[in-house]
Amino acid sequence: MTPLPPSAQTFVLVHGAWHGGWCWSRVAARLRDAGHTVFTPTLTGLGERSHLLDADITLQTFVDDIVNVLTWEDLNDVVLVGHSFGGLVITGAADAMPQRLRHLVYLDAFILESGVSTFDTLPVELVAKLRSAAQQQTGAAAALPPPKPKSLGLFEPDDVAFVQRRLTPQPLRSYETALQLRQPVGNGLPCTYLNCVNPSFAGVDDARNWARNRTGWRWEYLDAGHDAMVSAPGLVTEALLRAAQAGQANTVRLETERSEEP
Repeated sequence: MTPLPPSAQTFVLVHGAWHGGWCWSRVAARLRDAGHTVFTPTLTGLGERSHLLDADITLQTFVDDIVNVLTWEDLNDVVLVGHSFGGLVITGAADAMPQRLRHLVYLDAFILESGVSTFDTLPVELVAKLRSAAQQQTGAAAALPPPKPKSLGLFEPDDVAFVQRRLTPQPLRSYETALQLRQPVGNGLPCTYLNCVNPSFAGVDDARNWARNRTGWRWEYLDAGHDAMVSAPGLVTEALLRAAQAGQANTVRLETERSEEP
């Protein structure tokens, strides 16, 4: 068993496309049982907030969701975790509010540079197909229909049932719009990338390769599929605690170095 951090940590867990805060319930319960504070916000237009689906929801809307959690809950020294599409959201939040964060954790997540949208990274033919599918969805705005749980690395019947009945359409403009970052990805914060390999999710291959080559980033493999927080919550919990410890150690080192400066 991984030893717990010497003091309680604050985690904000950000879900990916089609999901909601509900997808973190198994991980959040374990972290809370270990004495940590955990927030699992749902992004606008998804999950229990799907009644807010609107044509004006962009990637920046999601960043604002998380920035507002940090602000209104008055959170500091946060371990900010983003799964899949949520990686883009935590990148934006880190650009806006690095002073409230301790460590960024990208769980099998997408990473894009400033000015690049998700659709910019996909073949033109696929983008056209996705846009067409989004326009055919009934609802308040165009939205991308949810995928099958199997494509998310879920195979156990209980996991499939848990996820399938909760997935909601993803606002189309969140894929069409890009973050405009003032600083490089990560904004100088300690970062960890958790690479899920059983099975591997090809959609984040470019992000994995990018993160793997970043100087100073931590890297771990997880023996689980893409939706590891559902299928392997114990593994994810232990990995998050290790990241929290690494972030804490890095903060202590930086503070020591600053105190020793002439």
